[in-house]
Amino acid sequence: MPTFDIVSRVQLPEVDNAIQSAMREINQRYDFKGSQCSIERTDNTLLVIKADDDYKLKQVHELFRGHLAKRKVSSGFFEFGKAEDATGGTLRQQVKIVSGIERDLAQKIIKQIKNSKIKVQSSIQGDELRVAGKKRDNLQEAIQVVKDMNIVQPLQYLNFRD
Repeated sequence: MPTFDIVSRVQLPEVDNAIQSAMREINQRYDFKGSQCSIERTDNTLLVIKADDDYKLKQVHELFRGHLAKRKVSSGFFEFGKAEDATGGTLRQQVKIVSGIERDLAQKIIKQIKNSKIKVQSSIQGDELRVAGKKRDNLQEAIQVVKDMNIVQPLQYLNFRD
């Protein structure tokens, strides 16, 4: 029976490379000379962006998103929190890295697949979804149904097996 998995995984090495190249550009740019702007990853689920003021924080966001795009990492994996005051009159912003499909979203996807009347079975397996059907065409229709949902979080369709 053909199956495939719907997952949402961020490639952390590519995120690290985007952070390093953005920091390299921040250190070289004239408008950031003498500022305390930085981006650092504290663990697998959190980034911290520091900047002097709102204007520089927005500039760091643009730089970071640009470098993510060059590395083919979607900015949909990141939830930007509120900017809060930090020491020395600077701003600090926490950015959560979203990885895996949350249960609410998984149930929404399963409901949409069932409403489309495609002859497939879908099940939640941890932070992934597994979709199984008798025909490969049915699975491809299920993928198209999920893509048409316009979900903000980037999804990958892996382990397509016959």
